[in-house]
Amino acid sequence: MAKKPKLTHRQKRQVAANRSKMLKNTPSEKTLNTAELIEGRVVGRFGKHADVEIVISNTPEICRCHIRRTIDSVVCGDDVLISKDEHTNATLQGVIELVKDRRSMLSRPDYYDGVKPVAANIDQIIIVSSVLPAVSLNIIDRYLVACEHINIHPLIVMNKVELLSQEDYTQLQTTLKTYAELGYSIIYTSCKSAEGLDDLNAHLSEKTNIFVGQSGVGKSSLINKILPEADEVVGEISATSGLGQHTTTSAKLLHLPAGGDLIDSPGVREFGLWHLTQEEVTWGFVEFRQYIGGCKFRDCKHLNDPGCMIREAVEKGEISQTRFDSYHRILATMEEQRPSYIPSN
Repeated sequence: MAKKPKLTHRQKRQVAANRSKMLKNTPSEKTLNTAELIEGRVVGRFGKHADVEIVISNTPEICRCHIRRTIDSVVCGDDVLISKDEHTNATLQGVIELVKDRRSMLSRPDYYDGVKPVAANIDQIIIVSSVLPAVSLNIIDRYLVACEHINIHPLIVMNKVELLSQEDYTQLQTTLKTYAELGYSIIYTSCKSAEGLDDLNAHLSEKTNIFVGQSGVGKSSLINKILPEADEVVGEISATSGLGQHTTTSAKLLHLPAGGDLIDSPGVREFGLWHLTQEEVTWGFVEFRQYIGGCKFRDCKHLNDPGCMIREAVEKGEISQTRFDSYHRILATMEEQRPSYIPSN
């Protein structure tokens, strides 16, 4: 896809001024007067276009919209203002004129395009992992760092537990005990036995949620159980690589029967954090926070540095050795993955 042409500084100033004016004159009534802007919410993103849900006479309606060139990004969950013309062709029914201020945003770094937004205005991030492929605590830690960085509540869901023996199930709970002690909620689920699904539904209610996790962990299967009418395509685990196959190809927002919403985004096998600083990653490990600033040296790397309070806490058993090792693995991977030139948005 061709890149969107960049605006000049003068154009950017004019766009900002126009945006400010439109925000001050938000329409209070959602009518189809072509002279008005209509409030809506992005429920799907497809290439250069987006599906926007508007409400006309208390009836929800989906409009596929073109996106103005002056808008930087549009993602699922965005509150927007659109213009709608009765004479617009059947394929495109409106134009997104403005994206309202976001109260939260989940982003992930892209090697070629810089930091890319994934979803907006979310209340809870559901980190889905499973026993197949093998559980990766390091990937869970990556997602938790991302959640802490944007201050959005995470929920850890361990899926496909029907594949475990009772002994392995007990061992998994013991392994994840560290996260529970840190205050993170954990739900064990199975789409085959329905274990944990009621608990998951209760946690999703009245919130805007997003499922994240590696491909193949069962996100689509869980969504099919929560919302059977969603009819998500379910993928298999590759016999050659052991990795999950991508099944969700575009982001979409789905309404939950008991209230709240669920955003399903394309799965990622690796969640990079190279756009963060070391200090931001350190802060993302919540058990480190009480020791930050107490090390002997201001530029402490929290490894073999003399007087490192975090390493001393690990040696005393106050911080998990596994989490400490995961922290340094994340930092090492960040340096390996960080491009020499990071594109600006």
